[in-house]
Amino acid sequence: MSDDNPHSANGSSQKSWAARLLQVFAGEPKSREELVDLIQDAEERDLIDNDTKEMIEGVLDVAELKVRDIMIPRSQMVTIDINQVVDDFLPIVIESQHSRYPVVTDNKDHVEGILLAKDLLSYGFNFTDDEFSLAKVMRPAVIVPESKRVDVLLKDFRSNRYHMAIVVDEYGGVSGLVTIEDILEEIVGEIEDETDNNDDEKTNIKRLSASRYSIKALTTIEDFNDHFATQFSDEEHDTVGGLVAHGFGHLPQPGEEITLGGFVFRVTSADKRRIQQVQVSLPEPSKASQDPSE
Repeated sequence: MSDDNPHSANGSSQKSWAARLLQVFAGEPKSREELVDLIQDAEERDLIDNDTKEMIEGVLDVAELKVRDIMIPRSQMVTIDINQVVDDFLPIVIESQHSRYPVVTDNKDHVEGILLAKDLLSYGFNFTDDEFSLAKVMRPAVIVPESKRVDVLLKDFRSNRYHMAIVVDEYGGVSGLVTIEDILEEIVGEIEDETDNNDDEKTNIKRLSASRYSIKALTTIEDFNDHFATQFSDEEHDTVGGLVAHGFGHLPQPGEEITLGGFVFRVTSADKRRIQQVQVSLPEPSKASQDPSE
């Protein structure tokens, strides 16, 4: 007997797709490792594409991360002093091209609020002492502990509609900041906009901020040395990935960090066989002259 249901073909297709998914997950994974293996198997069966697989794995990784694992360290925070006049802080805004800035007093442990660069637009270029005040323009600062789970923070970002939080340690001192973009990049990879510098595509080195870079692990040590004026040896390893893995003494997982020659290397992407992407933070001036072998 023929089926007169106009949706039967579509329904059959959906059932087939669902059945295939159920078949993949029929093993009821009992650990994260088994779940990752099943996701890999789903890609190999063409149930999902590689981008989807990487995003699912990114979500799993985020569930295990703490804010301290992804925050921008205190030393790299671009801040504005609440007592600065416009002529002093406007060049900072123009040069760094960030959308939000912590406003501090005395030092970075005293964050008074957050300045949104877009809030300056309403003033045009008419910043007079009588009309403009950082204290009046800045927004309240959101404070979160280093130990807060990243997935929970993402929910807070979405539900409360804020995009930046100041991170504090167990003693209440500021240890860094975190943005919603930092979290999303853990899931979908690096997010670039029209202001990102693409001059280094040939060497797989992309600038994220004044002191932070995203680097493909296959970048040669020679290219890294040329770009950053360093002297890392390439006698034992040819690539940045090999250098970092050797420094760890094991294959690191995403989120692990190591300091080599004053540079902080944080693994942002890796599979079971190799490192794929790292994020590099430039050394502080006092550490820049240290021997790379240290």
